[in-house]
Amino acid sequence: MIVVAVMAIATAGVSFALRDSAVSQLERDADRLAALLESARAQSRTLGVPVRWRAVDGGFRFEGLPPKALPDRWLSESTAAVPSAPLVLGPEAVIGPQSVVLVSQAAPGRSLRVATDGLRPFVVGGDTR
Repeated sequence: MIVVAVMAIATAGVSFALRDSAVSQLERDADRLAALLESARAQSRTLGVPVRWRAVDGGFRFEGLPPKALPDRWLSESTAAVPSAPLVLGPEAVIGPQSVVLVSQAAPGRSLRVATDGLRPFVVGGDTR
């Protein structure tokens, strides 16, 4: 009976560790996306060209920048963006409020919003559950 109890506790600990790992992967992808969006926004202003970000199967695209200027894949294969309108990143210094919601297939029910009010940088918001 003691062995069964120890096995149950160990199994519960492993499941919590895996769940936390999926959530931390989603957080890393959200932080990275916020940084990439700010980089694309700065490049758009510097080059004076419009740049759009949009989600595609397995990743995302920065339209208006040279190919391979920025990454186009998520760090985790389980991360995806909820379909939404493309984000317009410039070249104007002030853009409208915009956001994108990221979800993880490995952590169902968890999502994070990456957003800007148009004046401040893109930041990762809380869980959108």
